[in-house]
Amino acid sequence: MTTPPTSALRSDDAPSALPGTEPVPLSTGFGALAGEAGAVPHRAAPPVFDVCHVGVLLRALLFVHGVLGLGGAYAAADVGGWLLRLALAAAVALPAVLLWLVTVCLAQRRLDALPIPLQWLLVSGWGAACAASVWGLGRTLQVGEHPGVMASAWTVAATGAAMAAAFFLWLRQRAKLELPTATRARLAELQSRIRPHFLFNTLNTAIALVRVDPSRAEAVLEDLAELFRVALADSGPNAQSTLRDEIELARRYLAIEQLRFGERLQVRWEVDAAADGARLPPLLLQPLVENAVRHGIEPAPRGGVLRVRTRVRRGQVEILVANSVPPEVSLPGHGIALRNVHERLKLMHDVAADFSARRDGDVYRVQIVVPLA
Repeated sequence: MTTPPTSALRSDDAPSALPGTEPVPLSTGFGALAGEAGAVPHRAAPPVFDVCHVGVLLRALLFVHGVLGLGGAYAAADVGGWLLRLALAAAVALPAVLLWLVTVCLAQRRLDALPIPLQWLLVSGWGAACAASVWGLGRTLQVGEHPGVMASAWTVAATGAAMAAAFFLWLRQRAKLELPTATRARLAELQSRIRPHFLFNTLNTAIALVRVDPSRAEAVLEDLAELFRVALADSGPNAQSTLRDEIELARRYLAIEQLRFGERLQVRWEVDAAADGARLPPLLLQPLVENAVRHGIEPAPRGGVLRVRTRVRRGQVEILVANSVPPEVSLPGHGIALRNVHERLKLMHDVAADFSARRDGDVYRVQIVVPLA
């Protein structure tokens, strides 16, 4: 069986994969799959009871204490009386809100599966029960009582039910507003999948290596197969990956690009094994390293340095992707990959995640901070 010539699989603008040749600049890497361009993917509605986030906890506490503060200001005669009422109300509200959020977080899947009327009933009833239970415990321990500030169990329960119902209404509106954002993020994710040019270039590289270095050609095809496996996987609204898997995928991608650029692409890895378990959306890191190669390494005649660092700091995981930038200003990109990363991080971790991208002199840095677990 004869091996087909390399030119048989080479597109007109595909770069040569032979050693010593310079690659032609291309918009290579991950892109829209054939047959999916322009199609808006179907996206399941985000869960309503997605309260297992620090951001939701902070918003719930601010909402409840804000309402209590306004109510206390209306009933109090002076500032001292208002502060007293607010403090006593907070003594009941804080543990009641935490109890409500923890139980809803644990039961969120079952609650999401229930009919909407039953959701309203359970949410309001459990809000009343949490408030009344904490209030009753405070009365038993004689905590939170004051001669000038009295409240009945029914008043506390009704307040808890009303607060829970109002917060549930906000959760429903939040889920509706997140649906377009999730759809955009999903569409951008589809647009960051393997492009035909990248496939052609990789196959050309493998064909060129078959005769001179068969084991290396096999490694290239194995890396390509793994990239396809992840890119073609069906990622639902709750799909998750780990930093360890994302690092491994980025290594495979850069191993293929290393064959194209040779010594022009210098990759430095600083990986902290303690950060490997951090949760990330699938295919999050690869678009960042692709951006670094495309906008930092490829335009530079002498290439450049790409640095990937992960570390645990103050109970959080920091991910840094930094690349050298050529002195001459290259054509700016559309920022699709960066917006995609930012939106998907926000959907998964809310305010617990941080994202920044900036240029410092001749270095472009993208930094991500996510919870450790």
